[in-house]
Amino acid sequence: MKLLLAGISHKTAPVDVREKVAIPEGAIPEALRRLQQCGATEAVVLSTCNRVEIAVTIPDHGDPSALLREFLASQSSSANGIESHLYRHEHRDAIHHLFRVAASLDSMVVGEPQILGQLKAAYALAKAEGSVGGLLENVLTRAFSVAKRVRSETGIGQMAVSVSYAAVELARKIFGSLRGHSVMIIGSGKMGELAAKHLHRSGADRIFVTNRTRARAEEMAKIFSGRVVEYTSFLQTLPDIDIVIASSGAPHYILTRDDMQRVIAARRNKPMFLIDIAVPRNIEPSVNEIEGAFLYDVDDLEGVVSSNIREREHQAREAEAIVSEEVERMLARLRIEEITPTIVGLQEQFEEIRAAEVMRALRRLPSLTPEQREQVEAQIQALSRSIVNKIAHGPISELRNHAGNPDGTHVIDAIRKVFHLHR
Repeated sequence: MKLLLAGISHKTAPVDVREKVAIPEGAIPEALRRLQQCGATEAVVLSTCNRVEIAVTIPDHGDPSALLREFLASQSSSANGIESHLYRHEHRDAIHHLFRVAASLDSMVVGEPQILGQLKAAYALAKAEGSVGGLLENVLTRAFSVAKRVRSETGIGQMAVSVSYAAVELARKIFGSLRGHSVMIIGSGKMGELAAKHLHRSGADRIFVTNRTRARAEEMAKIFSGRVVEYTSFLQTLPDIDIVIASSGAPHYILTRDDMQRVIAARRNKPMFLIDIAVPRNIEPSVNEIEGAFLYDVDDLEGVVSSNIREREHQAREAEAIVSEEVERMLARLRIEEITPTIVGLQEQFEEIRAAEVMRALRRLPSLTPEQREQVEAQIQALSRSIVNKIAHGPISELRNHAGNPDGTHVIDAIRKVFHLHR
């Protein structure tokens, strides 16, 4: 059985090309059926905003290129002109690619967790459609385990690599758990809204919104089931707020050092985290000098992101080593599975010969009483099994030893030829 993977991704094609071959979730069952009609034994389709990939198994005599051409042709004319953007991998390279994808090493943002969930969903859909159940299923389920190992043995997914996630990371450093803490969004900037969403998902469950235009504040408050605060009086609410996200378009400071000294005093010096994402800045920089006030602007957050990206790159190297190790294990396991029918066939052949010879020997002893026959048969059976096991040990050991060796094919083929085995 051959394993084939083909596709395009953000690394090989711009978004307008990826859009042409993207397969909506509702159309994937039909795509799986078409792949099987084109000659695939198993098939899985992964279609996301950053990649469209098909993974299939085909019989050893099958033509991977012909299958791919036939499937793409059936996709309609929208697939025309994508050949130069395609990548194709077979067997070892296909396994390596799937392991890297599952471990998020091939993602636009290395370490992001979404791709693993998307790959699991693609597998579940294929399973429901009955298009996996052999080699490809074994590879995919192993890919999920590899991804789990990468996340448990490296820190590849633990560091924020976006400004909004960096804000959450810094907030956790200040408050520990964010559960029960309050957030105020000042202004309607998109990045501020995104940071608030991440903080809300991380446990900050009381959201206040203020904006010069009340309608926009009400619109944003609905997103978080939050409360609108009048823009002219938000300073009075600040002593009850733990985290402030400022993303107003105001051309001047809307929070000054004097304002924040009064707020911190009213909070009895409880810490307060302020994220100034606005350009020009909304919060006077000297606020950071006030004890208990932790102010970060866009440059600070981007510095955290840059540092984390460098650390992720280091973690990714460790992850790549894990993936390479797991690929070798998978290949060795597959080679052993491949020669299992040969071992079974060899054992069956030896057993058939042994049983026939035992019966022939017993027919030459017609004068034995039933008791004598029983005793003699037991001894012959034991002796013949011992001889057969010793004879079989050599070729079976060689089969197992060479199954895990990429260069062992000629030895396996020789043993099959000597014993007239076809599996």
